Amino acid sequence: MIYSKEDFEGLRVAGRAAAETLDFITDYVCAGISTYDLDKLVAEHTKKQGGICAPLNYCGYPKHCCISVNDVICHGIPNKNEHLNDGDIVNIDVTTIIDGYYGDTSRTYLVGNVSDRAKELVDVTYESMMKAISICRPGQKLSEIGKVIQEMGEAHGFSIVRDFCGHGTGKIFHDAPNVLHYYEPKDDKVILKEGMVFTIEPMINTGTWEMYIEENDWTARTADGGLSAQFEHTLGITKNGVEIFTKSHMGYTKPPYNKKK
Repeated sequence: MIYSKEDFEGLRVAGRAAAETLDFITDYVCAGISTYDLDKLVAEHTKKQGGICAPLNYCGYPKHCCISVNDVICHGIPNKNEHLNDGDIVNIDVTTIIDGYYGDTSRTYLVGNVSDRAKELVDVTYESMMKAISICRPGQKLSEIGKVIQEMGEAHGFSIVRDFCGHGTGKIFHDAPNVLHYYEPKDDKVILKEGMVFTIEPMINTGTWEMYIEENDWTARTADGGLSAQFEHTLGITKNGVEIFTKSHMGYTKPPYNKKK
């Protein structure tokens, strides 16, 4: 779909709400808290904003957001028996609907004393997303997004998840195009145009990119138990470049989410 300037106004509202939810949850991400309680906090904050949590009941998904700890690549289901521990990395993925527009974003948080390799993984995942976003503009090949992310991730000895990708969004949760995070030659033919709206959400692993799905039919884990990190932004292609709808308005960027001047 191609969205209008008026649509971009609605996307800014939804995107800001989603980003503010991740800002809000930051102080609660600590050792001892359950993923169930984090999910409740996301639900309560979204409701106060006048928003709807898109994941809840989406294709049967049972919670308000996805919380993926350590070797979980994505779609971790919050539960009362899962508590964060010192040294964990945890991705929280929220999607807020306001007036029919979707704001889809995620961040990977550090819990306490995280290993140097885990910190490197998280930093590289974030930086690869931002570098990919920076090249987006009308006339750019869609394939360049995946090429940038793959080159950066593999340069650090990491692997790029191939079973999940970014996606078109806007007034629909998941829409065309699929936005791969590795280079695919066929995507050379897809050219970015003003008004396109999609997510970039690289998932990068310390070990193999291969994965398996748990019996709950949702949760994806790395095949070798290695760590996985993810960041996600919703963005729109403008006349001269790109706009990030889900950028933090409190100045938070990557862990440890210190404010940037």
